Amino acid sequence: MSDPLLSRLDLNLLVALDALLTERSVTRAAERLHLSQPALSASLARLRTHFNDPILARRGNTYELTPLALRLTDHTTTALDAARRVFESQAIWTPHDSSREFSIYGSDYGFATIGATVSRLVADEAPGVRLRFMLHNPTIVEDAAVRLRSVDGMVIPHGHLTELPFIDLWRDGWVVLASEDNADVGDELTMEVLGALPWVFTFQTRTAFTSAARQLQQLGVEPHVEAVVESFLALPHFIAGTNRLGLIQAGLASTAGRVDGIRVLEPPFDATPVVNALWWHPVHGRDPEHAWMRGIFARAAEEVTGARGELAAAQAAR
Repeated sequence: MSDPLLSRLDLNLLVALDALLTERSVTRAAERLHLSQPALSASLARLRTHFNDPILARRGNTYELTPLALRLTDHTTTALDAARRVFESQAIWTPHDSSREFSIYGSDYGFATIGATVSRLVADEAPGVRLRFMLHNPTIVEDAAVRLRSVDGMVIPHGHLTELPFIDLWRDGWVVLASEDNADVGDELTMEVLGALPWVFTFQTRTAFTSAARQLQQLGVEPHVEAVVESFLALPHFIAGTNRLGLIQAGLASTAGRVDGIRVLEPPFDATPVVNALWWHPVHGRDPEHAWMRGIFARAAEEVTGARGELAAAQAAR
């Protein structure tokens, strides 16, 4: 049965609404869509009638979004992305001839490890395909079931998402970062030192955390957190030249060690490994293009795991 509401609308109104909400100006929105200003003004009039709301309200010499328009912003972007995916689908698809863009949420840790490898594999196999790696945040992770409808996936460890399809990618351990001139840190760390010194955490909310930081608290250490930075790659810069400590994935140890004044140490407890995975919404399950992308991530994970194993073997031989 057709929806009588949708039957009175057309997709061009959704495109116009997205441009108006983004530009907050009829003139700039028209330029963005390569339309005449009268044509876009006509679309705005239809949108105002449909929503019974002005959408754009004049404030002096500028326009502001109405409260309803502000609420529509995220929904419009999601709907437009979903519509674009519908009409970009092809009956016969080959990676080499595709120009599709795949969008992936993740942390800078995920992008610096699996993301970089995925990008190289895609460039070799599908030169016209583009990857968009977008940093997630606690709000996006909490709303993952909705957000993943309009993007292709999220690279994040187990423990944050449930009831969504996934493939495991690679396992990683943890190391502790300290400043080389930190006189309170000897050749080896102790639990007493972990409890006495201040920390820099990468995430610290109810739903955004690292497993190793949570494990510290479970072991009876209540870290004194002086700073929170939502970036693993930036973490060493908040530690160098201070008496602070920080936890980072072992896969980034060599990167962190290249920051002047940083020492990389093994934790004095058996840190639970992090199991990284690619998660996606079930709506993508039968998409052959998405299945190809998932295969690329699986191959990249094998390379990352192999490279980590070779590095560990080289270090053990020294």
